[in-house]
Amino acid sequence: MKTLMAKSGLIEQKWLLIDASGKTLGKLAANIAHILRGKHKPEFTPHIDTGDYIVVINAEKVTVTGTKAKNKLYEHYTGFPGGLKSISFEKLQKKIPTRIIEKAVKGMLPKNPLGYAMINKLKVYAGSSHPHSAQNPQLTSIDRL
Repeated sequence: MKTLMAKSGLIEQKWLLIDASGKTLGKLAANIAHILRGKHKPEFTPHIDTGDYIVVINAEKVTVTGTKAKNKLYEHYTGFPGGLKSISFEKLQKKIPTRIIEKAVKGMLPKNPLGYAMINKLKVYAGSSHPHSAQNPQLTSIDRL
């Protein structure tokens, strides 16, 4: 039995479309990270980007469980003294709903140059329209992965 090691030029990367309306944030992000990493393919190789491109629509309709909508905080530091900024899930969902999914998925990917390349294959849109119709993304249900 031989172990298949994928080569970067021979990988076929598909475009997948995921509808986030009514989905739980953590389960959605975990499945997206799984696909971006390429772990759903039999030719998965840890040091090669074997994942697919993902287009996520309806990011404004993603949900969280319990009281996380009010209590979950997203923090960032501006670089100035006393520059710690925080915003709650509810406010961020109204202001920039795409950032919620992007931050959740980015935290589940490797923190190295390969992981940074993987996050660039994620395209998130707040509404149901997207500009990637030329790539012909296939509608995918993440429940089966």
